[in-house]
Amino acid sequence: MAGCASTPQPQAAAAASTQATSVIPYVNSAQLTAAHWVGRLDAPDRPMLDAASIDTQNARLKTEDPSIHDLRAQPARMIGNDVKAMVGKLSKPPTRALYDVEGREIPASTLQAWQRDVALDAIPADVVVRHALVTERADLRTFPTTTRVFSRAGDTDIDRFQESALFPGTPVLVLHESRDRNWVYVMSTRYAAWMRRDHLAVGPADDVFAYADRQPWLIVTGVRAETVYTPEQPQLSRLSLDMGTRVPLRQDWPENQPVNGQLPAGAYVIDLPTRDKNGRLHIAQALLPKSVDVATDYLPLTPRSVLTQGFKFLGERYGWGHSYDARDCSGFVSEVYAGFGVQMPRNTSDQGKSPAFNTLQVPASTTRDERIALMKTLAPGDLIYIPGHVMMVIGHEGGLTYVIHDTPGVRYRDAQGRSAHYPLNAVSVTPLEPLQSGEDALYIDKIYSIQRMRR
Repeated sequence: MAGCASTPQPQAAAAASTQATSVIPYVNSAQLTAAHWVGRLDAPDRPMLDAASIDTQNARLKTEDPSIHDLRAQPARMIGNDVKAMVGKLSKPPTRALYDVEGREIPASTLQAWQRDVALDAIPADVVVRHALVTERADLRTFPTTTRVFSRAGDTDIDRFQESALFPGTPVLVLHESRDRNWVYVMSTRYAAWMRRDHLAVGPADDVFAYADRQPWLIVTGVRAETVYTPEQPQLSRLSLDMGTRVPLRQDWPENQPVNGQLPAGAYVIDLPTRDKNGRLHIAQALLPKSVDVATDYLPLTPRSVLTQGFKFLGERYGWGHSYDARDCSGFVSEVYAGFGVQMPRNTSDQGKSPAFNTLQVPASTTRDERIALMKTLAPGDLIYIPGHVMMVIGHEGGLTYVIHDTPGVRYRDAQGRSAHYPLNAVSVTPLEPLQSGEDALYIDKIYSIQRMRR
């Protein structure tokens, strides 16, 4: 019976090293480096999945996972009632009190105004689908508003209207617009929600998909890369590109031909989407310094490389739904794996149950002792899912399983049995087994799925 199971003992991990400890219990300074965990592996460069296996998995994701939208398979015209149902499901009238950044309750009149801006009544019986490319990092919102709203007064980290974000060059379908026409409801491969109209450029479907298919290309393998400053092309000046963003590379660009007033001697020439004053799509050149962290192909998926990529985010602020120009737990693992060409659903609920992956389901009837034993079999890069959260395994030490995850905070019991909360609010390294979920439960008690990006 689960109630008779043993409780993991974190003291073993605390005694496993004489290194200086960090602010996080049971974590020392050495454990805050990828090199520490790579050094503990017998075969850190053994492939987890090769390129062919990743392509097969991605194809399975597109055909078998209902959370993924195949944009190229969508019809040129959609039934208006289907679009209305899609928009209405997302932009439902709030049923609980919401608060602004000052802690004031959002008045009913404001909520009603946002609901009117959704303009469901304006959706025609026959919706003409438009195609577009995202031109800058764009928030995806529940309602067509930038106003941040919160469940509790004073708790201003989790904006309940923030759904996700899209990065430059992402193809989308435009299905609807707000009443004031400043927002559009878009469908991307992984999500559908509201975004600002001035963050995309509309063009022919062939042009949009041709941009996405262009070769050769660069992929951002650092946390972010930034184009060079250029007064000649403000839309492309210091444009931020997040990990996993892929951009066409102009290898044919003459070395003696300036780009926006600068010779490309120390920079890559890349193509990026821009919009004219009417919101139409144009492709223009920008420079990406050769000092930034990019690659000309997907990285090889090995334990060493997945640990290296994950630790690049260590310490980044937690950003619910990609807010704060950052990311949340599911965004973190998605962007780590994007550098290897691995595609994933956006949210934890979809990631944890996706039929495309090598899934290990953990039934609710699994005892705590069985769960502890299971944790010992996991390898770096494995993804552990509990309701609403995902953690990436980085290794084992001192009898505990260690994970890196983007988390608002964690809770442990101290040596005296007192529960203490640590507001990490960042990508952090923690041991798994001692993490509490409530007063009597542990995280391991809530695990329902493990996704293994390996054979």
